Amino acid sequence: MRQPSKFWDRIAKGYAKKPVGDEAAYQKKLDVTRYYLRPDMDVLEFGCGTGTTAIAHAPYVKHIQAIDISPKMIEIARGKADAGNVGNVTFEVSTIEEFSAPDESFDAVMGHSILHLLKNKESAIAKVHGLLKPGGVFVTSTVCLGGKMKFFKIIVPIGNLLGLLPLIRFFTAQELADSLTAGGFEIDHRWQPEKSIAVFIVAKKVG
Repeated sequence: MRQPSKFWDRIAKGYAKKPVGDEAAYQKKLDVTRYYLRPDMDVLEFGCGTGTTAIAHAPYVKHIQAIDISPKMIEIARGKADAGNVGNVTFEVSTIEEFSAPDESFDAVMGHSILHLLKNKESAIAKVHGLLKPGGVFVTSTVCLGGKMKFFKIIVPIGNLLGLLPLIRFFTAQELADSLTAGGFEIDHRWQPEKSIAVFIVAKKVG
């Protein structure tokens, strides 16, 4: 865990100041997510970064447990929550693999811009499935580079080795959807903004 966190710790301040690339698309994703949220819900977000999305959804649920690999990201997220008097979001340094909670603890799980950064997305999907209550939803916006930017497949391993880039996995949007259905989910909503490399999916735990 410690080695990958160094990259994110190093860029945390700049990341926090960086504006959203497509504000309209981001707002639409927030709106779609809120359709599935209720005031009595317990929510987990993994790969929460500096907490922007968790804090944005906080008024619509009972509690959000937000985790990230980077202590610096979590420090900034806590500062944002304190500044906004947001008391129902708990930020913690952890990976989804290391995070521990009883099965069926959460009504919803969010994982944005994170699945393509994990060594094994299927393992993460299985973990999310176990943490969700029956009928719970997994909301994810995921960069899908499979079949695109082929030169990246050469550059990324070198950049990762030098500590200049994080680990990045290459898969298509359909391969991601297939991984979710194979992991026991039904795709309830799928949207990809025009020209975007990220696909937004709401997947419901069967049962």
